Amino acid sequence: MPEGRCMKCKKMVDIKDGKETVAKNNALMLKGKCGACGTTVCRILGRKK
Repeated sequence: MPEGRCMKCKKMVDIKDGKETVAKNNALMLKGKCGACGTTVCRILGRKK
């Protein structure tokens, strides 16, 4: 499972139900929920080609 940093828990957590999306600046990102508290967690994967 991919990991991302939860700003509420202040630690690296597993991303549940992650989906790839494209940000406004054409960067790919993985967006899902924190496994511990349920807050939205994002991880930037890189530029879209």
